[in-house]
Parts: sequence; C-alpha cells; structure tokens
Amino acid sequence: MKGVLRFSSVVLILLIGAAAIAQSVGGETAIPSVRFGIDSAKNPEEVASSLQILGILTILSLAPALLVMTTAFTRIVVVFSFLRTALGTPSIPPNQVVIGLSLFLTFYVMAPTFDNLNDQAVQPYMRKEISFDQAKDKAWSSMRDFMIRQTYKKDLALFANMSGKQYESVEDVGWQELIPAFVLSELKTAFIIGFYIFVPFLVIDLVVASTLMSMGMMMLPPAIVSLPAKVLVFLLADGWTLIVQALIGGFR
Repeated sequence: MKGVLRFSSVVLILLIGAAAIAQSVGGETAIPSVRFGIDSAKNPEEVASSLQILGILTILSLAPALLVMTTAFTRIVVVFSFLRTALGTPSIPPNQVVIGLSLFLTFYVMAPTFDNLNDQAVQPYMRKEISFDQAKDKAWSSMRDFMIRQTYKKDLALFANMSGKQYESVEDVGWQELIPAFVLSELKTAFIIGFYIFVPFLVIDLVVASTLMSMGMMMLPPAIVSLPAKVLVFLLADGWTLIVQALIGGFR
C-alpha cells in the first residue's frame, strides 16, 4: 500500500511540474486538435488511388499472417522449437533469437520468389506498365508457384474436395484451398524433421539413464548428465550448420 501511495505521489508531482513549466514558457498550453473528414474527389483517378492506398494498408496490416502462412517461416520455426525441446533447453536459445533467425532464413529462402515477384509485378506496376489487377495476379502467381512446390498433393486434394470444386490442373486451385494445404504440408514436413532430430538425443538420454542406474546413482536426475552430453555431441557434429543446410535444401 505504501508503494502505491509513493508511486501516486511521484506521478502527481511530475504532472504538476509539467503544467507549471508549460504555463511559464508559453503562458497558455496549446492543445492540438485532430480532425477526420472525407473531401470530394476532383476526378475518378483520385478515387482509384485512394482505394489502392486503402488496399495496400490492409495488406500491410495482414503482413505478419501472410508471412507466417505463405512462406517458409512455419517449417523453420517449428523445427527450431523441436531442436530446443530435444536438447532439453526449452528456453535456450531465447524466443527472440529463434524467431529472428527463422525470419532471416525465411528471407534467404524466399529471395528468388520475392525477386521474381518484384520483377514481374511490383516494378512494372510502379512504372505504370500494368494495372493494379494485373500486378496482383502476377504477384499471386509467383507465390502460388512456390507454395505448390512445397505442398503435398494429398493435402491439396483434401481441401479441393472439401470445397466441392473441380480443378483441371494444380495451377487452377484458388488461394482458399492452397494456403491451408500449404500450411498443413509445412507442419507435416516440420514434424518429420523434428522426429529425426529427436532420435539421436533420445539415444543419448537412454544411454545416460542406463549408465546411472547400473552405477546405483538413483538420486541423480539423468537430465543433468545428459544435457552437457547432448550439447557436446551437437557441437561436435556441427549441428546448427547441418540443420540450417537441411532446412534450406528442402526448399530448393
């Protein structure tokens, strides 16, 4: 209770001091006003430009979800989470490091796709060589080609059948079916890689536990002994390089 009263007193003193300074400097404190309004457009081009800006802002607000659901980020971050659990260090590396590394690896994997998207859609649209609808279609085409290569045909057929639509080719599948099928395929692939990561560390845990039991050290937790052993084996095998190489190679 005393801490709350002390904090309230400090805040009150700061507010009084700020008001006194503002009054001594300007005499009167100017409060800015914020206004929102809709003005009439002078020509149809202004309306089209405003709608395009609104659409771009909407896309930017959905950028985190699009980054997670339509790129390599999901597979990479799930594999790194499996690695931390298999090593027995659920908080090392920290979440910020894991997400940051996953993000930059995603940019590296997606660089050819983003370059193609920029050359085929963004730059021609900026030069006013194509319309906004054409740029949108070309951008989706670049992302669709990447996602189709990484999606299991079984998952794609699952969502296509549930939607009740018939497609003549894979390229005709809409984003409503392709994006969830792609995410499901990425999760399956990440869990398969996580299984292979778990196997050698599980063997080390079994060996350490059997050794401690044979020596009669029943009170010593096996995790305390197996953790440095797993870290040492991981470092000697150059584990980070192997995992990153396997992850990137899986997208080529």
